[in-house]
Amino acid sequence: MGELVLIRHGETAWSRTGQYAGRTDVPLTEAGEDVARALALRLAEREFGAVYVSPLTRAVRTAELAGLSGAEPDTDLIEWDYGRYEGLTADQVQDLKPGWELWRDGVDAGEDLGHVTMRVDAFLGRVRPLLDMGDVAVVAHGHLSRILTARWLGLDASAARQFGHPHPGTINTLGYEHRMPVVLGWNVP
Repeated sequence: MGELVLIRHGETAWSRTGQYAGRTDVPLTEAGEDVARALALRLAEREFGAVYVSPLTRAVRTAELAGLSGAEPDTDLIEWDYGRYEGLTADQVQDLKPGWELWRDGVDAGEDLGHVTMRVDAFLGRVRPLLDMGDVAVVAHGHLSRILTARWLGLDASAARQFGHPHPGTINTLGYEHRMPVVLGWNVP
């Protein structure tokens, strides 16, 4: 069985400041591009049967710089639509809505967790059969990767809160142990 290798895009100005960047097409910083190039060395030791990428520029550019040629854009991998919270930090949302918690309360005028879960489940349904033939790489976003991981493990999407936020430019590996879905690596630089 192959492994599902989740790669979070490199640093952007908004990831550096902790701003929610869902659908806003924020480019990589210079540091983000450097980290993406460094991923190429680590990923070169693997052969991927398929590579998928969020169509947002920060993910596409990360895939290119990491040497993942032929990456297929997949709209199901776009980050959570944060609605009115787009561009804000968690502290700024707390100022607007004291006691707010993303995984419990969701967002205003954006995408609810159930919809993100449906997208992730659809993607996993298409990708799982490919793992019989080898590894699959996915270049996407932080919250999306956490939700994908929860669903990979058969957990409710809200369990994603229990996974540390993947740092920009890190690798997270999902696979199997005794035919059971497991997390093999998390936040690996």
